[in-house]
Amino acid sequence: MATPTPHIGAKAGEIAEKVIMAGDPLRAKFMAETFLENPVQYNNVRGMLGFTGTYKGKRVSVQGHGMGIPSIGIYTYELFNFYGVKSIIRTGSAGAYHPDLELGDVVIGMGSCTDSNYGAQFHLPGTFAPIADFDLVRAAAQKAETMSIRYKVGNLLASDVFYGDSSEEWKAWQKMGVLAVEMEATALYMNAARSGNKALCICTISDSLVHGTACSAEQRQTSFTNMMEIAFDII
Repeated sequence: MATPTPHIGAKAGEIAEKVIMAGDPLRAKFMAETFLENPVQYNNVRGMLGFTGTYKGKRVSVQGHGMGIPSIGIYTYELFNFYGVKSIIRTGSAGAYHPDLELGDVVIGMGSCTDSNYGAQFHLPGTFAPIADFDLVRAAAQKAETMSIRYKVGNLLASDVFYGDSSEEWKAWQKMGVLAVEMEATALYMNAARSGNKALCICTISDSLVHGTACSAEQRQTSFTNMMEIAFDII
């Protein structure tokens, strides 16, 4: 398939090899305007904004990916396979399963569990364990240390369900040490693995299933700057 694709209107060369993504296109716009020098918008198809600029001399793109595994699966597939992207970091929000995680804490997704059937397409003779790129994980942890922010590294759950029928199902994942739930990392990690590229998901805790606390929509969109700074520095 030639560029542009059905979902990304950029021409060849308009997207950097290093991309930072967010589910909310307005968060992508916020990151581009806050962190990039001379950002240029390359995409507005379906309102899924994308920008390319520079950060501390590095050429970086910022792209929205929407909600859920099917949506990020489309955008990351096109970026990896049609635009020559080599590294993607997703910055997102997550719901805490671990009792020590508080609102605003950062979770670095070393691995991604899922209740999705996304991996069935690869026809593997077993269960694939989607994991992040180790160099990105290590760099993210080191950056978090230098920033003196609260963070944990471990397993995320990429769930297909936001409004679950069972209010207690999350406890089954908690007992296996899963730190938090989001909705995209598995597809990102699988697409990166299949295309031979790098990926990482960094999340900020926006709510806690343990403590019943939650951030506002505005806080989700604009205040998660710690994870954003980590992503831009290590990409």
